[in-house]
Amino acid sequence: MMEKKALIIIPTYNEATNIVKMLDRLMVLDFPLDVLVVDDGSPDGTAENVKAKQKEYPNRVHLIERESKQGLGTAYVRGFEFALNDTYEYILEMDADFSHRPEDALKLIHAVHSNDCDVAIGSRYCKGISIINWPLSRLILSYAANIYARTITGLPIFDTTAGFKCLRRNVIEAIPLKHIKSNGYAFQIELHFRAWKAGFKLKEVSIVFKERQEGVSKMSKAIVREAIWRVWALKFRSIFRAL
Repeated sequence: MMEKKALIIIPTYNEATNIVKMLDRLMVLDFPLDVLVVDDGSPDGTAENVKAKQKEYPNRVHLIERESKQGLGTAYVRGFEFALNDTYEYILEMDADFSHRPEDALKLIHAVHSNDCDVAIGSRYCKGISIINWPLSRLILSYAANIYARTITGLPIFDTTAGFKCLRRNVIEAIPLKHIKSNGYAFQIELHFRAWKAGFKLKEVSIVFKERQEGVSKMSKAIVREAIWRVWALKFRSIFRAL
């Protein structure tokens, strides 16, 4: 019987250098996995570098090119649709900038593969604070945002905005992807919330998050503002069972 495979979805915008290194690291992991890069028209040649890696790792590296920046949430939804059109059992979200260690993807896959949970979340906060090289202002903002989101939504996790996770296929199948309108932090909160409300088990797996060393952060004030109001929308909709 063929072993169930994992798909790691990596949204990119101007990650030409990072994505080459990331793909090389992921391809040697001891689990049958593929990678899907969803690139939003990067002018720095990110997509071209991925195409070069497709020749090096045939049938394991996939690429979806979009014409312009359309947001993190829509990139992941497009990736989920790609995964569901194939036979992937484990579907992961991951950043290209090495803030997530490639080897930690195995920890998340195994947590789901062992039937310990349906969604394994790479958490920065479940065992204290495990973040390297963040300025204090950003750390305070992130930590406060997670307390805020957890308090309003009732989510039973510390890192509600985590962008590194593994989901079992049936979790994605149970979530109406076309109803998800969030991007950025709000997208991660909404995905966790919908999975939890649908009755799936969430588990946090402690990871060390390291601030990117190359490239530019995609954080913006608009992303923060969206997360602030979105949690209330999720809460009210769940009360009236309109998720």
